[in-house]
Amino acid sequence: MVQATKKQWIKFAIVLMVWLVFLFWLKSWLGLVVVPFIYDAYITKKIPWTWWKESKNETVRGVMSWVDAIVFALVAVYFVNLFFFQNYVIPSSSLEKSLLVGDYLFVNKASYGARIPQTPLHMPLTQHTLPIVNTKSYLEWPKWDYKRVKGLGNVQLNDIVVFNFPAGDTVALNVPAEDIYRLSYQAGKELSKPMDLSSMNAAQQRLVFDHYYKVGRQYINENKSTFGEVISRPVDRRENYVKRCVGLPGQTLEIKDRIVYLDGVANKEPDNVEYRYLVKVKKPIPDDLAHELGISYEDLAYYYTDAKMYNIPLTPKTKEALAARKDIVISIEDVPGDDAGGLYPVNKLTGWTTDNYGPIWIPKKGETIDLTLDNLPLYERCIHAYEGNDLQVKDGKIYINGQQTDKYTFQMDYYWMMGDNRHNSADSRFWGFVPEDHIVGKPIFIWLSLDPDRGWFDGKIRWKRLFSCVDNIK
Repeated sequence: MVQATKKQWIKFAIVLMVWLVFLFWLKSWLGLVVVPFIYDAYITKKIPWTWWKESKNETVRGVMSWVDAIVFALVAVYFVNLFFFQNYVIPSSSLEKSLLVGDYLFVNKASYGARIPQTPLHMPLTQHTLPIVNTKSYLEWPKWDYKRVKGLGNVQLNDIVVFNFPAGDTVALNVPAEDIYRLSYQAGKELSKPMDLSSMNAAQQRLVFDHYYKVGRQYINENKSTFGEVISRPVDRRENYVKRCVGLPGQTLEIKDRIVYLDGVANKEPDNVEYRYLVKVKKPIPDDLAHELGISYEDLAYYYTDAKMYNIPLTPKTKEALAARKDIVISIEDVPGDDAGGLYPVNKLTGWTTDNYGPIWIPKKGETIDLTLDNLPLYERCIHAYEGNDLQVKDGKIYINGQQTDKYTFQMDYYWMMGDNRHNSADSRFWGFVPEDHIVGKPIFIWLSLDPDRGWFDGKIRWKRLFSCVDNIK
């Protein structure tokens, strides 16, 4: 037996200490099973961890050196992605002009506390699908309950937050970005005989909406050529979204004439908030002016040739600068908000619009509410889908886990998320509350920004945005 050197003992002690601190942070001692292997790797060396280095076959040594490096990299990336940092790219314009399409972000999972993985066996650097082979990148078993380690703080009002898409628990693969629940209600309504919901009470309306959903969901299931296979996804394998938190647990949110009010007090609008406007012009807006003002080619596509008019989102500064171009612009008019084909909750007649919404109380952990058929549509996804209760309505009465009740106590905190591009953002107004177990982390800085409208030698890289701090984006 070879005697361990002082250097080996020091290395072992350092690695062991780091591992124990990590387990203490996780509040899980299951990782102690790894300690004997750490001891062997540094002290006893009974297991031939690097057997290939002794091989006389040069090919074996060469191949295994690469395998060793790749395995080490994958394990390192796995732990870093799970508990500390994750890369995220802005795919849509919902947060413009605060965050732009093509911004690459480092997301700090320690900000709010990293989640213990609910599906621990998955391929690093993938969310839910393996590229090329197009199959699931994770195993359903083992599946762990929600648990979050202690973080640096909690979600604060107006934080920009990365989270898993709440309505992404069920997905039609050909239209993965669509909320299948909203899609089902819309399809069911179109396929059913028109009904006057305004003359019905809450119980009657619920029966109609349940009918819409069943008809629409059956239509989606039967038309796989259009919608694809319908699958379910666990919480941590759902799509990652990024929005601004505009409502905290326990607050009552209402949108009046575009302004968000919390408990009756107006919340500060983002500096670069955008709304849609009808811009009547004498001639099309030149590309160089659009680029200067930050108007994307995608926005310019909404040009109505016959009316010589654009329907585009503008920040207050961009609107003012564009209005000053009298050689091009005739007038700029507001685009009024509407129900956009169905707002949350889609199974309740509210009359709300994207600009005038609510009031709606945001659930808070430990708080108890009185349940009625009138407010049940607001909270039933929290009760059933997010907190795992069996919820049924029979003969106008509410049953939770088989017991008739008119009260419910929430087990998690919930948040209200909205995009800064208010008329071009699928957010909580469409799919409701974001549960705490869906929170991923907080973007800390932009490490790369690529303009999809420009070429590599024509301003593709937005140099001024590189390494800018997201916390400074108000």
